[in-house]
Amino acid sequence: MMQTFLRLGALFAGLGVAFGAFGAHALRQRLDARDLEIFETGVRYQMYHGLALLIVAWLSTRTGVEGATLVRTAGWAFVAGTLIFSGSLYALVLTQTRWLGAITPLGGVAFLVGWICVLLAARHAT
Repeated sequence: MMQTFLRLGALFAGLGVAFGAFGAHALRQRLDARDLEIFETGVRYQMYHGLALLIVAWLSTRTGVEGATLVRTAGWAFVAGTLIFSGSLYALVLTQTRWLGAITPLGGVAFLVGWICVLLAARHAT
C-alpha cells in the first residue's frame, strides 16, 4: 500500500508541475482568463492531493492494522478525487464541454472523504 500511494503521489505531483507549466505557457494565449483560472484550480488541487498521497504513504507505516483500512480508503479517495475533480476541470477547459462542471463536485466529495479518513486514521498513528 505504501509504495502504491508513494508512486501515485509522486506521479500526480510531477504531472501537476507539467500541467501547470503547460497552462502557463501553452494555454495562456489560447484561453480566456476564466478558463485559465479553472485550469489552474485543477492543477492546484492535483498538486495538493499528490502531496496528500505522500502523507497517506507515510501514515500507512504509522497506523498498523487498526488504521490500515482508513488509510487505504483515504488514498483511493484522493486518487478518485484527483481524477474526477482535476480531470473534469481539464476536460471542461480543453474541450469546452461545460456539462463536465457538473461532475467536478463529486471529486470534491471524494477529497473530503479522504481527509476525514486521514483524520480518523490519525487516532491510530504511533
